[in-house]
Amino acid sequence: MESVRTTCPFCAVGCGIVLQHAGGALRAVPMADHPVSRGQLCVKGWSATTALTHPERLTGALVRRGERLVPVPLDEALDAAAEALRAAVQDGGPDAVGVIASARATNEDAFAAMKLARAVIGTNNVDHCARVCHAPSVAGLSRTLGSGAMTNPIADIDRADCLLVVGSDTTENHPIIGARMIEAKARGARLVVVDPRHTRLAGLADLHLPIRLGTDIPLLNGMIRVILERGWEARDYLATRCENLPALRASVEAFTLERVARATGVGADAIVEAARIYATTERAFLAYCLGITQHVCGTENVIALSNLALVTGHVGVDGAGINPLRGQNNVQGACDMGALPDVLSGYQRVDDDHARHAFEARWGRPLPSQPGLTAPAMQRAARDGALRCMLILGEDPVVTDAAQHTVQRALGSLDALVVIDLFLNETAKLADVVLPAASFAEKEGTFTSTERRVQRVRRALDPPGEARADWQLLEALATRLGRPMGFTSAAAIFDEMASLTPIYAGMSHARLDAGPGLHWPCPDPHHPGTPVLHRDRFTRGKARLIPVVDTLPAELPDAEYPLQLTTCRLHHQYGCGSMTRRAPLLERENPRGLVWINPRDAHARAIADDTPVRVRSRRGELATHAVITEQVPPGVVAMPYHFAEAPTNILTNDALDPISRMPELKVCAVQVEVAS
Repeated sequence: MESVRTTCPFCAVGCGIVLQHAGGALRAVPMADHPVSRGQLCVKGWSATTALTHPERLTGALVRRGERLVPVPLDEALDAAAEALRAAVQDGGPDAVGVIASARATNEDAFAAMKLARAVIGTNNVDHCARVCHAPSVAGLSRTLGSGAMTNPIADIDRADCLLVVGSDTTENHPIIGARMIEAKARGARLVVVDPRHTRLAGLADLHLPIRLGTDIPLLNGMIRVILERGWEARDYLATRCENLPALRASVEAFTLERVARATGVGADAIVEAARIYATTERAFLAYCLGITQHVCGTENVIALSNLALVTGHVGVDGAGINPLRGQNNVQGACDMGALPDVLSGYQRVDDDHARHAFEARWGRPLPSQPGLTAPAMQRAARDGALRCMLILGEDPVVTDAAQHTVQRALGSLDALVVIDLFLNETAKLADVVLPAASFAEKEGTFTSTERRVQRVRRALDPPGEARADWQLLEALATRLGRPMGFTSAAAIFDEMASLTPIYAGMSHARLDAGPGLHWPCPDPHHPGTPVLHRDRFTRGKARLIPVVDTLPAELPDAEYPLQLTTCRLHHQYGCGSMTRRAPLLERENPRGLVWINPRDAHARAIADDTPVRVRSRRGELATHAVITEQVPPGVVAMPYHFAEAPTNILTNDALDPISRMPELKVCAVQVEVAS
């Protein structure tokens, strides 16, 4: 039996899987000696190969002819895509084009996408789905610590004496990390969960703080005030490693226990106890997810968490840290590769002349020096007629982005839309050219997990039909545009990237083949990698404590829309559902959309369990089924976003965080009614 060791293509935990050819089929089994997954996989990992041979898999290219997408040879589709890009540049300049890279593809694919945008087309209009998940983490932690990534490895959960989990349904979204947290709790670690919903992890917690939606800053500022008042802060650490404490101390004075309890709905005693547990425990591991970031104040939420971790001295030490749990398999890597409008690979700013000149010298052409458009800004520019063509790789913004109608209107306003994907997803259905992509099992490359671990992805079978790796399709487009990028293999792309990216400089495919990956920064070939950031100094020198004030959600309930909607994910589904919904085992468990509603709200609306209901907001409405549960508090409903036939993001609000440009996907006002 032929076996290939590789990395799971679903969430960002980075579990090790072995692809085995057996009986003419390819199956995924756990990698027994992997340091993170330790011989385990969640149900999605076990199903990783199921969708690869699905009859709806794209094996050839499609080009629009009138109202229909029709099959054409790959070369013909590449010619059409290149002509669309060329025409947009000729008519509107390089900034008339936007590129959306994929957090599900490899680092090599993401680097190729950002190079195509900047060196071939000449625009910094490049982004990816981090914009709608952890862009506030990059923005917030970069401001406070100098580096916007998880500070500690997943294995440090085993060392922690306290786990503070904020806005993360970890057992659903990152099951292997969730299992590790449950193990830590079983051996005696204290577990504190902050979440409006009564999640599975909240049910196991020593202390659950069910705050009202959008009240993270009052809670965190209130905890900091308690810590400073009672002398629980890390005084020596603050004196030697942090700056701006007087300003922070003054800013939290207004957050009395009475005010915070009133704002959050959490009792004063619980707030004090959470502060005590976290501050007085030697090793306290803080993890958070989209419940923190997907708000109009997402960046300030992250800064408030960072303030809390710094005041207590829990950054730069084992078993602790501030740890954003990334959602997609390579969303950390896509950020690292510079698939963002304001940075080149390794978070080197495009407006930093020294950094940019190094890329210009390597690539032999000048690069744009001003930050480009974020994904939401690209959509606005398309609706306004300024953006003429978009190239979207492995993303489905029609399903995953806020305010679906505005996304559809933006894509429909383009002169041309080019999509590279495995399946004809909802976004690809709107495209003018669709190019067939190779899956994770059909190409070489690397993924970077949420803990900054860079790991190999290895080819186990050939791509079907004319499907190709993203980087190969991008190279073909660059060649047709008269500016070939010179890419000949994934390993060569990685080497070029590492030569330009200090935090990856010591890595190569050959070195990564020798073990289970390396944590960046890894600055030279003999460096062992850096599992824990900021041990001796912060990336920015001293950490900066930054005062933040509470900000209400952009949309509040009223008489017409009296409920608050929050979004969530399901254990058996992933992202836009393009892979998991084509896996029979996973689809059997969660086959349709739903809305969770509290019994009190259901009774007031004569809604019975499993009743067909209509959910509407100021932006749209949809039909789904009600699930009556105490897991959501009165006044709040929750919906997963995986289902195209019940598109939650037709409801959500596209109001933006002014710093990171993150849409407020986590809270909006809705009404739920029995469907006629």
